[in-house]
Amino acid sequence: MDGARSEERGTTERVLTLLGLLQQRQVWTGPELADRLGVTPRTVRRDVERLRALGYPVRANQGAGGGYQLGPGRDLPPLLLDDEEAIATAVSLLAGAGGAVAGAGEAALRALAKLDRVLPIRLRQEVRALSGSVESFGGGRTPVDPEVLMTLARACRDEVETGFSYPSGDDVRRRRVEPYRLVASDRRWYLLAYDLDRDDWRNFRVDRMTEVSPRTWRFRPRPAPDAAAYVQESVASRVYPHRARFLVHAPAETVRAQIPPSAAVVRPSGSERCEVLSGGVNPDFVLTHMLLLGHDFEVLDPPELGRRCQVLARRLLSAAPAPEA
Repeated sequence: MDGARSEERGTTERVLTLLGLLQQRQVWTGPELADRLGVTPRTVRRDVERLRALGYPVRANQGAGGGYQLGPGRDLPPLLLDDEEAIATAVSLLAGAGGAVAGAGEAALRALAKLDRVLPIRLRQEVRALSGSVESFGGGRTPVDPEVLMTLARACRDEVETGFSYPSGDDVRRRRVEPYRLVASDRRWYLLAYDLDRDDWRNFRVDRMTEVSPRTWRFRPRPAPDAAAYVQESVASRVYPHRARFLVHAPAETVRAQIPPSAAVVRPSGSERCEVLSGGVNPDFVLTHMLLLGHDFEVLDPPELGRRCQVLARRLLSAAPAPEA
């Protein structure tokens, strides 16, 4: 799933770049476009077909002096959006293309291609900067300042250290990080970054950041965890004092439909079972939530949670009325 999502983002960015190249010059040969895009001529032909499917009349002329050109009939006036509106629109499209709904990737591609076509050149680069810096594992989240998102997206793209103020307990401290990816959950926006002061990977809630500013130092990217998976596991489990792993006797798709992505990580374990990683402030609450799913399940970790199941089972049995003779 994650690999398909990354490939889809790469295709989206490449098709937008191809559209921009066709707008810049009258005619491009296939080898020229392949060289500019860093792909094979066969991939160029496939991307041209994608643009045609989106409604762009791309012509292909054979022979000497031939090549690809964008035909007439698609010259639209600049879209009358200010910077903040354009950024917010692009952020919404990118965050909604996380693959949670069938066909969302293609729909986002069509919308982004149209947006790119009509935006002023000044804003096109800003919109494209987002495509490589945003990931998602849900939809419908807390609003954040779009300019903060753009600042962080640029920092991810340009690989520059970034500083911001962030609450820590009862205090607010200045943090220095190497930003890697913006991740949109079903509730909030997060930044996955390497914390230079703690020498480890951390995720930060964007809505809690203040005084966000890129620094002047560039960094060489480190081997990084999968951004969406890391943040999802963190918000669903690692932030809680009690964490648990269950084997649920139901398909992963069924359980995912019952649990919000920010509340648990659901991984397939065969076609009819799945592992659920979750957490909570109280182990009894975690067990109760699993029980209310309505499926048979087993406690995998930690062992003491299994013993807690026996205590709760005896309590439930003692609360039941005695059967009639």
